[in-house]
Amino acid sequence: MKKFFLFTFALLLSLTIHSQTIFGKWNSFDEETNKVESVIEVYEKDGKAYAKIIEITDPERKNATCFKCKGKRKDQPIVGMNILTGLKKKDDEWSGGKILDPKNGKEYKCYIKLLDDNTLKIRGYIGISLLGRTAIWKRVQS
Repeated sequence: MKKFFLFTFALLLSLTIHSQTIFGKWNSFDEETNKVESVIEVYEKDGKAYAKIIEITDPERKNATCFKCKGKRKDQPIVGMNILTGLKKKDDEWSGGKILDPKNGKEYKCYIKLLDDNTLKIRGYIGISLLGRTAIWKRVQS
């Protein structure tokens, strides 16, 4: 009986710890309509957080390119594009990287923070965090 409870506790603990992470697939929302705009995958590489767009939900924009981007991203497909780069974990948030807005082609400093298991807060800003915009992403439910 002790083994059963220990096993059950260990299983629940591992599921809880696993779900409390920024990594995984997230829905981003259109600010005007509040409809899912894209699916973004946040992943870890060399101890840093990155994210790429893996799906655009609007059928008319599925093949959209980043025509306002500069450099090597100019005119590249948005699906598959890394939009979040180089964030490092600091306390309960990830910061020190940049986020790209493919709609205007601009990059911003940013930080992200897990608000709960299924809600991610993304803050992009210029200079200081007060001069920016916040987005909320919701975890894709399997």
